[in-house]
Amino acid sequence: MEFGTYETLLVEQRGSALLVSINQPKSMNALAAAVVEDLHALTEVLSRIGVDAHWPVRGVIITGVGEKSFVAGANIVEMNDMDPAAALAYGKRMHSVTLALEALPIPVIAAVNGFALGGGCELALACDFIYASASASFGQPEVNLGLVPGFGGSVRLQQRVGISMARELIFTGRRIKSAEALRIGLVNRVLEDNAALLAAAEETINEIASKAPTAVANVKDALNEIAGLNVVDGLEAEARSFVKAFETQDSVIGRAAFVAKSVPDFPGN
Repeated sequence: MEFGTYETLLVEQRGSALLVSINQPKSMNALAAAVVEDLHALTEVLSRIGVDAHWPVRGVIITGVGEKSFVAGANIVEMNDMDPAAALAYGKRMHSVTLALEALPIPVIAAVNGFALGGGCELALACDFIYASASASFGQPEVNLGLVPGFGGSVRLQQRVGISMARELIFTGRRIKSAEALRIGLVNRVLEDNAALLAAAEETINEIASKAPTAVANVKDALNEIAGLNVVDGLEAEARSFVKAFETQDSVIGRAAFVAKSVPDFPGN
């Protein structure tokens, strides 16, 4: 599959994983309007990915080029010239990117290799989970500029770490290192350096690629829905997901392979 070429992104298929690197190291990979537009264009391409055996890509890894920054945040120089209407359009465009990442039927891992501040932290939060290098740092520092999170941080940070911790981080604008991010549940794993970070992300994508693709897509969709529900409504959503799984060939093949003590060959339908 062709994923296109982009002015601000490097896109490379590595086995089952698609590695997307934000390539603006001179600006610490800040989310300038051009970067947001490239991310939007890429997510439109990715939205056509299916889960059957025809599609070799089974997961996406998002990282930043260079040793210092994943994404340092929004582009404040550009924002300085925005009026409220332009700021709203900028934020809404990034919302469409993050929602598209959440809607993909394949997992998305943020491989945070340095600063993930403001919009960078919000981009990472839109991924299914986050791996970080030992030197990475996270924060929502918008209050330092008289601003508030505009790319989803107010919503997703409290879902990830709880409302009180999210409030503390957003109210103070405090920056935390990867070890603290791991402790509070913002990060899944901390790796020694950038090479180990990408290797771990690729290994996880490869592991997920061996599972039933329809099941991964189904449960990702269900988890996204359940995140905003109470227990009763969440159980109803889970029941719908469970029934949907039983209607797939992947489920038929997977159950039969378990009984036969063989390795299933999932068709992805």
